[in-house]
Amino acid sequence: MIFLKSACLAAFLFLGGAQDWPQWRGPNRDGIAVSFSEPKAWPEKLKLKWKVNVGEGHSSPVVAGGKIYVHTRHGEREVVSCLRPETGQVIWHQEYDAPYTMNPAASRHGKGVKSTPVVAGGRIYTFGINGTLSCFDATTGKPQWRKEFGSPAFGTATSPLVDRGLLVAYVGTNGRGALTAFEAQTGVEKWSWSGDGPGYASPIVTDLAGTRQIITQSQHNIVGVSAATGELLWRIPFSTPYEQNIVCPALYQKNMLFSGLGNGVMGVRVLKRGSELATETIWQNKDVGMYMSSPVVSGDLMFGLSNLKHGQFFCLDARNGATLWTSEGRQADNAAVIDGGSVLFLLTNDAELIVARKTGKGFEPLRKYSVADSPTWAHPVVLNNGILIKDLSTLALWGTD
Repeated sequence: MIFLKSACLAAFLFLGGAQDWPQWRGPNRDGIAVSFSEPKAWPEKLKLKWKVNVGEGHSSPVVAGGKIYVHTRHGEREVVSCLRPETGQVIWHQEYDAPYTMNPAASRHGKGVKSTPVVAGGRIYTFGINGTLSCFDATTGKPQWRKEFGSPAFGTATSPLVDRGLLVAYVGTNGRGALTAFEAQTGVEKWSWSGDGPGYASPIVTDLAGTRQIITQSQHNIVGVSAATGELLWRIPFSTPYEQNIVCPALYQKNMLFSGLGNGVMGVRVLKRGSELATETIWQNKDVGMYMSSPVVSGDLMFGLSNLKHGQFFCLDARNGATLWTSEGRQADNAAVIDGGSVLFLLTNDAELIVARKTGKGFEPLRKYSVADSPTWAHPVVLNNGILIKDLSTLALWGTD
């Protein structure tokens, strides 16, 4: 059962009129918060509107149709909850058995959910740490369908997407997985590509070289498959230590931007050669590189957190990969990066929310806020002048007034 810990109703953010944040990294899976309105002046402290205990995990909250949805863990069961944005009060929640044995190397992250749900067509789709893929009615919470696939070595972390009536998820275990599309309403499998095991990165969907394609990092590769049929369109061999392909692909115009532990950052173009597609690396940057943090692209600028120097924020020129600036080191082990218009929101794993000026001239923090009492690996949700923060076991709404 989920308990309301505290509520401040004197001044709250009503999310019903704000743009939805229905999936991993926002409406377009790119970390851009298009509905945020920057205050005239950043306060010394944020105001806690409410805070509730929702359960263990690092899955990010999502917002759709004026409701908040979270996927978490209570003991050996996973829980899907729908909350009121005004108070954090539970509207409905569903639970199901989800036994899971942790890999000792990932023990510090806990047994909680890591994959972020997606809400589309009046339904919410969740992907549990043990590989349980589920569908619920978003209004009532009534279960619609469920499938079990097992998980890779460190638990399922890839977040599914919905595109043109298909739910796409990378299911399975190390060496025995498949990037798979299901009919979103029924769960019936429509296509799959089983050429590699799953990675931990979340896929994106886009149109490149005249073809709509799903792009992601698998266990040993970066791949693009047809969004309609699952046919493999191109493949780039790509490996990281301990098979930790994690970073979400980013787009700059018609180019793709990739990174991974020990691999720097690279820009790649998809080309059409006759009836087939091929890739061309157009630039590489070894000055910075990403491990678990995914970047954002704004205009011609790419912002992110490099794992080098024990965590270093950076800005690259997305046109040619040139390094424009890097911050001092030891910033964080991980950070969620959100584009808030004229500012960047940088939520570190140690619960520090940095508001920084979005510029290619240098790292310019405006304010730093402490927003939780436990680790914050989940992405925040930035809507209007309020920010949803999920820590190890609670969800909080912070405001600027």
